[in-house]
Amino acid sequence: MNDPTPDAPRTGAQPFDVESVGVESVGVDPVDQAPSDERPEHTRGRRRRRRPGPFTLLALPGLTVVLGFAGFMAATGRLPSPWSEDSDAHTTTAGSSATDRVDASYVPWLREAARTCSLLKPSVLAAQIDRSSGWNTDPATLSGTVGIAGFTESQWRTWGKDADGNGKSSPRDPVDAIMALARRDCALAEDVTRLRTRGTVSGDLLDLTLAACTVGTDSVTRAGRVPATARTYLTEVKDLSARYRTFDREENANPSTGKASGVLAPPVTTLVISSPFGSRKHPLTGVTKLHTGVDFAAPRNAPVSAARQGQVVFAGMTKAYGNRVVIDHGTIGGRRLETTYSHMSSLLVRAGQSVETGTAVGFVGSTGLSTGPHLHFEVLVDGAYTDPMPWLAVAR
Repeated sequence: MNDPTPDAPRTGAQPFDVESVGVESVGVDPVDQAPSDERPEHTRGRRRRRRPGPFTLLALPGLTVVLGFAGFMAATGRLPSPWSEDSDAHTTTAGSSATDRVDASYVPWLREAARTCSLLKPSVLAAQIDRSSGWNTDPATLSGTVGIAGFTESQWRTWGKDADGNGKSSPRDPVDAIMALARRDCALAEDVTRLRTRGTVSGDLLDLTLAACTVGTDSVTRAGRVPATARTYLTEVKDLSARYRTFDREENANPSTGKASGVLAPPVTTLVISSPFGSRKHPLTGVTKLHTGVDFAAPRNAPVSAARQGQVVFAGMTKAYGNRVVIDHGTIGGRRLETTYSHMSSLLVRAGQSVETGTAVGFVGSTGLSTGPHLHFEVLVDGAYTDPMPWLAVAR
């Protein structure tokens, strides 16, 4: 076949299908490629209209439909438009995408539930629910448990109530489940607080409470701390709680936190610090961990007095702390305040007794895990250990 170009006119050549060799695909009309004297008379002197190609006939209608559908969906709010001013909202972080899964009507209930006890925060409750069910309200997807908080029937009989007043108590009702979860957590917190007060267990109160939630109080008691079997649960809940911190903001919007300085009187006459608050290697066990209080060096049988008025909630012998007294001073500036006095040689108070600032509670000793006479003094704020020194009214 001859080359169909203007330099080599076709003479006597058989007609051929130009589309089969792709000429139409680049937008070239084959009639315009022929010399003008070889064009049919009715086409000479004017440009021949191009025939629609395969792209026009097939692809363009489909593209039109797709664009039209996308425009409709964007206009109705069912599809995020890439040109929307709010397009950044759809490239969310892990934290914001987590909160997006929570019905906005549940957030006030999370905050209300967190007020059940000082230990809880809305973010912790939300994290527990996320860990349990991923906020999935379909009970068919949950194995062996019911509702977003994952209660069994026996657990619900203990903790379940009609929280929203709709006349029915059900673990499938998210509001009922949220409030029941808080009641359970706070009850477990009381249990482990008593264990920690008696020196049976040691560790952060929230960690111990979460451990009790997943493996039971008995397992925590046997371990004397957070059991290894509960570590994964703790890690996952804490990671998730960071994503729900925005739920805590209302509670912190107008914080009423009292000043620490001058709240407590010195528990011994002379405050000579032999071991400060903070991480240290224990002189007897060799384990490096948080030293939860301050050790004040003092002569054996020197008097130990209450740092503030309150009620004695524990007074007795413990394995690690020796003779120990715990005093609850109630709520100060919106925060629950407790003090402890340990390693005493003997006690002068009993549980349930009310004391005033300066009341003698015992005498300096070296009972329990101790290397010599001293007072181990602790301050707990909302159940968490804190450095006692800023709370003490001492000359600086």
